[in-house]
Amino acid sequence: MSDHDAVLEGVYRALKPGGRFVAECGGQGNIAAIRVALLAVLTARGIPLEQIENNKFFNPAEYRAKLERQGFLVEEITLIPRPTPLESGMALWLATFRRSVLELLPEAERAGAVEQIVALLKPVLSDQQGHWSADYVRLRFLARRP
Repeated sequence: MSDHDAVLEGVYRALKPGGRFVAECGGQGNIAAIRVALLAVLTARGIPLEQIENNKFFNPAEYRAKLERQGFLVEEITLIPRPTPLESGMALWLATFRRSVLELLPEAERAGAVEQIVALLKPVLSDQQGHWSADYVRLRFLARRP
């Protein structure tokens, strides 16, 4: 979601009084290692930081404030670390979920950049058998329209 406030406003309008909004999204710390590796490799190749960091991952207090500004009553909100196995590996995850960022590079540089990112992440997100996981942190909440 690029505009969380607009989404929350739309959800609030769509709910009847007493309606519940239960959701989960990336929270503070989500894919932290992956983001650091992307920043290291892509800024070294001339891509500006603000084009690489195109997601915002909120902490519970920040998102509670967003929900409350829209009129929601927040009943629960928490961060949940959720390391997630990547059966197809990190390179495919990057090609799928960070494609728009990788496409900022000339096509001839992309494979080399992905190799560098994967090499940086291997000691942190791959086990000795070569099984990869993503360092997901989820922000889960239950809010209600009064």
